Amino acid sequence: MPRVLLLLPATSYRAKDFLDAARRLGVDVVVGSNHRQVLEPFSSGRSLSLGFEPNEQNISRIVAHARPYPVAAVVGTDEETTMLAAVASAALGLPHNSIKSVEAAHNKYRFRCVLAQAGIRSPWFRLVSLYDDLSETAKSLAYPCILKPLNLSASRGVIRADNEIAFLAACRRIAAILQQVPGATDAGHKNSILIERYIPGREVSLEGLLKDGNLNVLALFDKPDPLDGPFFEETLYVTPSRLSDGNQQEIFAETARAAGALGLRDGPIHAELRLNNTGAWVIELAARSIGGLCSRALSFAGDVKLEEVILRHALGFPEADLKREDRASGVMMIPIPAAGQLRSITGLEAARSCPGIDDVIISAHFGDWLVPLPEGDRYLGFIFAHAGKPDEVERALRTAHGRLDFEIAPAHASENKKVQL
Repeated sequence: MPRVLLLLPATSYRAKDFLDAARRLGVDVVVGSNHRQVLEPFSSGRSLSLGFEPNEQNISRIVAHARPYPVAAVVGTDEETTMLAAVASAALGLPHNSIKSVEAAHNKYRFRCVLAQAGIRSPWFRLVSLYDDLSETAKSLAYPCILKPLNLSASRGVIRADNEIAFLAACRRIAAILQQVPGATDAGHKNSILIERYIPGREVSLEGLLKDGNLNVLALFDKPDPLDGPFFEETLYVTPSRLSDGNQQEIFAETARAAGALGLRDGPIHAELRLNNTGAWVIELAARSIGGLCSRALSFAGDVKLEEVILRHALGFPEADLKREDRASGVMMIPIPAAGQLRSITGLEAARSCPGIDDVIISAHFGDWLVPLPEGDRYLGFIFAHAGKPDEVERALRTAHGRLDFEIAPAHASENKKVQL
């Protein structure tokens, strides 16, 4: 039986889906996690405690573990594990994207440099140190612009600034966020931010699978909500896209060019693009699949799920039919409307009973302290829908969301705050 090492952060939403996919394929699994399993000494090599920095200590642990328990593939399930997966695969002599290509996709500044050097449509950009004279920097910029930490995901710390005052406020806010991020891979990530021109336009998300450098598009999601800032919390994903065939083909081609420029050749990719009257702009491209529980909005021929597609590819199994199901589908990542402690939720059954709704999953727990963007990196939960047409999916998601009420106790207030969504 082949064995795969799954790198699963303790906070990952995706553990169950990847483990279920492995069971369906009859694959043995080693779970590499940054949370030590209580029964690890008795698990017959099925778990491995790791940090996710791609350093000598973590690589040595993986290599040592693989001697008695050889693995056929190392799969990083989330953004924080992609670099370790590439470096570990190289150390074990397993197929993998080049370390350089994964690093370029993971670091937003290197990503922009690579695309610009390849002649791919790209905004002006600039790397700024938080130790610079930011007042002088603010005077030299064209507005609006976007500020981004170099290696955070889920739009955490991404802020639009429309003037000098907003720029300086955003810098202070990002600096505070970076101080809270554990285990940065190098000190520069905590001291630097990327500044780039704000790109207007309609935003989409592309889910793809690379094989020998060729891009198979698995799904193109519309993002119907405007993402104009100052923060960029994603909410609705709906597929198939309602864009014209010509626009979709341009998006596919630009994504393939970006992946090729980075040097990515195999495995899943998740890309964010904006489309305006000048064409398609690649905002980000990650060497991983879609995050959160969003993959549950996708199903392929034979009811195959995205995690199974990824494992099949990594292990060299015969590929599944990558044709997406005929029905339209979508997901809403339920945003956090206010900071505070989650006290109660009402309207769940009403939301679940909406026509077209498959499920409403609340991933936050009562008593959890909720942190909205740009500081936060979690969601309240996820709503899933299917229907005959994308418009019907969008309507179902919005209707279900409108039936949910969250009671949130502010962090420094004596009375609770009830938020109707």
